[in-house]
Amino acid sequence: MAGAADAYFYKEILIVLGTAGVVIPLFTRLKINPILGFLLVGAFIGPNVLGELAKSFPWFSIFIIGEREEIARLAELGVVFLLFIVGIELSFERVLALRRLVLGFGSIQVLASVAAIAAVAKLMGLTNAEAVIVGLALSLSSTAIVIQLLSDQKRLGTQTGRASFAVLLLQDLTVVPMLLLIPALGVESTGHTSFGEITAALGKAAVTILLIVIIGRLGLRPMLRLVASTRSSDLFMATTLLIVVGAAIISSLGGMSMALGAFIAGLLLAETEYRREIEAIIDPFKGILLGTYFLLVGMGMNLKLLLSYPLLIVGLAIGLIAVKGIIIYAAGSLFRISKAARIRTALLLGPGGEFAFIMMAAAATAGAVSSVVSENVVLIVSLTMMLIPLMSWAGDRLTSRLSGKAAVPAEAQAEPAADSESKAIVVGFGRVGTLVGSMLDEHSISYIGIEADPDVVARARRAGRPVYYGDATRPEFLRRCGIDRAAVLVLTMDSPTKLDQVVRTAKRERPDVKIIARARDEDHAMELYGRGVAEAVPETSEASLQLGEAVLIEAGVPMGLAIAAIHDRRDALRRLLGRPDRRKEMGKARARLKKLRQKEKS
Repeated sequence: MAGAADAYFYKEILIVLGTAGVVIPLFTRLKINPILGFLLVGAFIGPNVLGELAKSFPWFSIFIIGEREEIARLAELGVVFLLFIVGIELSFERVLALRRLVLGFGSIQVLASVAAIAAVAKLMGLTNAEAVIVGLALSLSSTAIVIQLLSDQKRLGTQTGRASFAVLLLQDLTVVPMLLLIPALGVESTGHTSFGEITAALGKAAVTILLIVIIGRLGLRPMLRLVASTRSSDLFMATTLLIVVGAAIISSLGGMSMALGAFIAGLLLAETEYRREIEAIIDPFKGILLGTYFLLVGMGMNLKLLLSYPLLIVGLAIGLIAVKGIIIYAAGSLFRISKAARIRTALLLGPGGEFAFIMMAAAATAGAVSSVVSENVVLIVSLTMMLIPLMSWAGDRLTSRLSGKAAVPAEAQAEPAADSESKAIVVGFGRVGTLVGSMLDEHSISYIGIEADPDVVARARRAGRPVYYGDATRPEFLRRCGIDRAAVLVLTMDSPTKLDQVVRTAKRERPDVKIIARARDEDHAMELYGRGVAEAVPETSEASLQLGEAVLIEAGVPMGLAIAAIHDRRDALRRLLGRPDRRKEMGKARARLKKLRQKEKS
């Protein structure tokens, strides 16, 4: 009997693992966001679908989660790990740099959304307390899904990413006072004024945050250094989990959300040299636990309510996105956010968020809202959260049309073969890249071209060249192009910043890869040599050498001697640029040359 009970308990874990290992890969293959996949699976195995079928076919019950409380604890850790990863990808400096958006843009969004939604709820017949609570719950957006989407799309550093993160951070910070306000609005409240309670709770939260920061500043780096010295990956993983869960629990004891404590711990670890290793350790835990959270959210959806009042529920869901979206778009103009970023941010943050579930559960417990209101809010929030990936896609399409940019041509949608054996990878297929590709073709050397401009890619592919559309700063794309097998990586872009990013990415993926790069000038060439580039060709120097060669020949120097002299000068320049210790000497030489030119002019 004990064995059967244990097997029944582990059934919930098997359902979660089965969803993550079997169902979600199928959704991914269909290009459906994994979070959306977990929500849909949760709705399917919930009481309204399989739960109903189980009444007629009892064997369906093996696919239904019964012990939701146990799984809910794991699900809460998913949000904790997500916020920890967000924190570790940032730093206190970046958060301080966003303080204007957090306190300004974020505050306007929350206050205006609460007022507008509460006013609509009041017009629909809700009591004052219910209207305020619904306004508070629906003013929040989904940190989990939006941050995940922006992170997957490498957009956290863009204007859309910064604006979205600033608003989400302010929302997360307001969750605590919102939750403290709910009992005062409940029909069973004690009648005491909430101001003193809120002030005391905020003071307690401030002390808790200070405690986490002090402990983190003083103890995290020495502890991680000590654990790392053991060279045990298991101990390092255990220590990392201790830091995340420990900070979350301390935050919870201080009256704040566990996710906020994990976020602060991530910010502290972002300043250490262990951040990349920690990210790699946490990411698998975060993925499966966050999936568990959204699985439960899907199970909690009352689909019967949707079937009974489809027009009302869908209309309210669309209305929520519209109201919040308009407020975000209008507020963004006050902070000089571009039109495209405002549209994307409005569509991403217009839907509801996961904290609404927590708030409605607390409100129902306090007797502040009726069960009907609570179920409606949960269903509306769930539906809008499911629409976030679609909102992201719509934002990209809409901003592309408004900016006049055409969609990626069909020719540019081809992808490189995963088993590519090309000897060379040419990044940047403009004028210089096309010339390099032609020379490789003449000598029958296989290569792959990478270009970020879809029109350039389309023209090159129509000409029969193996050029692919993509971003070479993404390690997964370089791996797809065969960076681990290529003999040489050729960088021809005219943007030094972009070129430097590709060099760093390529060296991380394959430290021994030979890189030949186009440099802006001698200084840039020296920097590239310092980063391990095998050959850096300065544009200015090479143009001067070619000009000198033409002058020597036209002046009567035999062609062979002129070419030999230019080759000697080019080799000398390479040797000089390739030695970082000669930078000071070159600087002094330039200074002497400048003085001589000034004397000649005088």
